Amino acid sequence: MAGILDTITLAGTLILAIPAALAGLEFVLVRGEPVVGTALLVLAGGLVAGKQYLTLPTDVPALLAKRVVGAVVGDQNAGEPDSDSSESKRDAE
Repeated sequence: MAGILDTITLAGTLILAIPAALAGLEFVLVRGEPVVGTALLVLAGGLVAGKQYLTLPTDVPALLAKRVVGAVVGDQNAGEPDSDSSESKRDAE
């Protein structure tokens, strides 16, 4: 599940990628220049794919924060007995 910061950064990437994709479509379909149009479409797709699948140096602090929060939340739940497992043990007896 993506957090709010991931959504905002994706929106920022789309602000740059959508005009490039539209210009690429115009070059391919209207002006008849497939090389330039294809290059712009690949650039737009690369921007979005790169943001989603590459880990950039600016993403490292956010990844570390997610791990710390996950470890803290996981530790709090480790000491509590699971209510479902205790009910299933009673049902088995």
